[in-house]
Amino acid sequence: MSWHWRLEDPSGSTLDPASVGVEVPDSDNQSDAESWLGENWRELLDRGVATVTLFDGDEKAYGPMGLAAT
Repeated sequence: MSWHWRLEDPSGSTLDPASVGVEVPDSDNQSDAESWLGENWRELLDRGVATVTLFDGDEKAYGPMGLAAT
């Protein structure tokens, strides 16, 4: 399976990564996917991404998870 993030706007709608100028890589494991998010969440937030959801293939692992500090 391939781990990947779904990007979402403040209303919860899915964002196409290209529409916000980022490339979201597929990862071989959950740890690599989470590391990528840890390195890129500020840029995603700056580009209008409000929440993210992690998937393992078609199966939701967890989320949505907010990027903004509360």
